[in-house]
Amino acid sequence: MKPVLWILAVGLAPRQIGARTPHLLALSERGALAPMTAVLPAVTLSAQATLYTGLLPRDHGVVGNGWYWPELGEVMFWRQPNALIRGPKVYERARERWPGFSAAKLFAWFNMGAKVDWSLTPRPFYPADGRKIPAVQSWPNSLAEELEAELGTFPFFDFWGPRAGLPSSRWLTDAARLVLARQKPTLTVVYLPHLDYDHQRHGPDAPRSLAALTQLDDLIGDLVRAADAAGAATLVTSEYALEAVDRAVHPNRALRAAGLLAVRDTPNGEMLDPIGSRAFAVSDHQVAHVYCRDASARLAAREVLENLAGVGEVLAGEALREMGLDHPRSGSLVLVAKRGAWFTYYYWIERASAPDFAPTVDIHRKPGYDPAELFVDPGISMPKLHVARRLAQKKLGMRYLMDVIPVHADMVKGSHGRLPERPEEGPVFLCSEPFEHCGGPPAAGVVPMTSVADRVLALIAREKTT
Repeated sequence: MKPVLWILAVGLAPRQIGARTPHLLALSERGALAPMTAVLPAVTLSAQATLYTGLLPRDHGVVGNGWYWPELGEVMFWRQPNALIRGPKVYERARERWPGFSAAKLFAWFNMGAKVDWSLTPRPFYPADGRKIPAVQSWPNSLAEELEAELGTFPFFDFWGPRAGLPSSRWLTDAARLVLARQKPTLTVVYLPHLDYDHQRHGPDAPRSLAALTQLDDLIGDLVRAADAAGAATLVTSEYALEAVDRAVHPNRALRAAGLLAVRDTPNGEMLDPIGSRAFAVSDHQVAHVYCRDASARLAAREVLENLAGVGEVLAGEALREMGLDHPRSGSLVLVAKRGAWFTYYYWIERASAPDFAPTVDIHRKPGYDPAELFVDPGISMPKLHVARRLAQKKLGMRYLMDVIPVHADMVKGSHGRLPERPEEGPVFLCSEPFEHCGGPPAAGVVPMTSVADRVLALIAREKTT
């Protein structure tokens, strides 16, 4: 077996590899580089499930970063159990093939219960008093303790929220280097997120985003050197690439105006009522699953949404099958945004009626993805003082809301989820080995995302050389 370091470089596109990325360019010159197909929806959890299994969402069942769970009557996002993915994963197939195989997954999704030897997962504590305490969960438990003792506490607030950026990717890079050198896994998977953050904030071609691209290249240079020292091949893939956007689309507000979406008035603002609604949308970047109570609701919702500005396609039936998205977890309708547009989860009409979690970073309570969590509300005149006051309330044991997030969509400049119009605008496949050593050259020069798991196995099958 030859060890493999697999880097998930979130948001990286083939068109971005060049003079600004000398380490990525050097890696491509010694090995293989090609655009890669995307899956619909082109979002983190769906893409990672396809990368691990070689299956489409219709088969592995991960139809987005979140979906509606009718058994519970709730929308849930960012769930981490490995069992949510149907089908054999690459690390399971490798273990069956090679008894001595070992694997590490560092912040790659679906780590809970994964059949790997070492894992790291972002997993805060939620005490009964309503606090949220940032934390990392690992297997074995000692792994997180050892890494944080050497690298410092994982910078959780740099992993998501208004501060999200380079420090999270830097820490994960250093963690991967230590795991490669000490645990010596056959397969090491590491997730580097920070490029995605600035691409969403500023758009993929903004100066801040180009600076983040250079930072990513520097980190990958460090990782390639560590992989070379360990005698490992390096594989770099992205899950999707981002495009510039300039308009937000509000499908839930349109459904509510048509009398199809229901809310419940609570002391904490209006809450979406999935069970009481005839139709509602679970928005996820540029794709939204629309869950309808019955055929008449589906017809009514389709008429509303087909006429909503910014909606490019309304998929149902055979169209969902053609996209590989016909799964019971999918909505009976799936919206795909037009180029330059994306979908909010907003369902309230008046700002005063918004739920209390709307101006906070709360990825589990919001019934949809909210990129506004990457920003501080520009309406707060002294944001640092505002945050300090909230932290003081926390230290005094008082109830508080960290209400610093804008409750509007105007600031978002980049998004993803729809399929790329050109291969160079989609995800990337990059390897330190030539294609002959990682599954063969791709037809038409584009690597199918469904082939990556087999290509990883082909890389491992090559004997390690010294």
